[in-house]
Amino acid sequence: MAGNTDPLSPRAKLAVTAGRAAAAASRAVGRGSGSVIGGKVALRLDPDLLARLATHLDVVLVSATNGKTTTTRLIAEALRASGPVVSNALGANMPAGITSALAGGSDAKYGVIEVDEKYLSTVARDVTPKAIALLNLSRDQLDRAAETRMLAEKWREGLAGSKALVVANADDPLIVWAASSSANVVWVAAGQEWKDDAWSCPSCGGVMQRPGDDWFCGECGFRRPTPSWALSGDHVLDPHGSAWPIKLQLPGRANKANATTSAAVAAAFGVPPQIALERMYSVQAVAGRYDVVPFMQRELRLLLAKNPAGWLETFSLIDPPPTPVILSVNARGADGTDTSWLWDVDYTRLAGHPIFVIGDRKLDLAVRLEVAGLDFQVCEDVDEAVRQAPPGRIEVIANYTAFQDLRRRVGN
Repeated sequence: MAGNTDPLSPRAKLAVTAGRAAAAASRAVGRGSGSVIGGKVALRLDPDLLARLATHLDVVLVSATNGKTTTTRLIAEALRASGPVVSNALGANMPAGITSALAGGSDAKYGVIEVDEKYLSTVARDVTPKAIALLNLSRDQLDRAAETRMLAEKWREGLAGSKALVVANADDPLIVWAASSSANVVWVAAGQEWKDDAWSCPSCGGVMQRPGDDWFCGECGFRRPTPSWALSGDHVLDPHGSAWPIKLQLPGRANKANATTSAAVAAAFGVPPQIALERMYSVQAVAGRYDVVPFMQRELRLLLAKNPAGWLETFSLIDPPPTPVILSVNARGADGTDTSWLWDVDYTRLAGHPIFVIGDRKLDLAVRLEVAGLDFQVCEDVDEAVRQAPPGRIEVIANYTAFQDLRRRVGN
């Protein structure tokens, strides 16, 4: 191994080599990228490998329920203005996947790492990040993830005493409560479209008051901090009051919010907002999300939405009626097997669209749409849905494993 990783011990080098071999074998038999199995093998041989691989890097961790893969990609692009970056760009965001990513970055200056919410404290302890970006917390994978306040409490405990700069969304009370234990926080007004997970105060349980864009607890006085960075329309406002145009190919308000947080992180490493935001323009899609692909003489736009907050943002992106919409929902391990979250999504926003329902849990979704009073058609698969759909581009919205299934079928 060359460059900065020469100080790795022989055991660590063996672990990296074995992990790469396992990953290559996994790819060769068509079992995916191999990043997870490669990382598991490497960590089995050297349990301290993640910490060793991070020693020469300035590490940024990104965690949230929604937006972490995209924000990780935007931060990585911005920081490349200042030096080489290694990142888990495909979203393998637990310790094994993160280890695999860092093992490939021997010459990197920065490590920009997406972290699953449940592993944030563990990974932060191992890699000693220079910065941590926290975007939002909302209900997701209810059968395996903690209730959101419990997750915020774990973050709060894990961040206490951390020397990292925490770049946090001032508009999400759960994020503010989690980040407030940290000594060094930069607050960003990134917005919060989905508010149903933060009606009670995470500090005392009182009812949250929400006048306009502000929020506070009438019981204990816990309130929204004053942000130093803000999303304002199509511009990022920096701490000096300057407005910088957001130049993105990615659609929607949520991605402008992700860009605002990313610009704040990049500035902490000396990359000016103008340069950071210009570099973000090169990102056209993230792990297939937002891609427009040809399929059966049609154009399909692929959109990922895996929980109520994500579905709400996605509905704001789609073309107006009568654009047809295909909805696909699975409930496999990676999705969470509990589909009760479907009842929290306001599907009436799809009124006027021809709707086609597919996926492992198409009947669960059909019941939900029927209760919402919508017209829809249940189909066996994406091929049948596309054949039945009226002419023109089709919007396809799917949760996690359903999205992966679709990408494999449509050749993306």
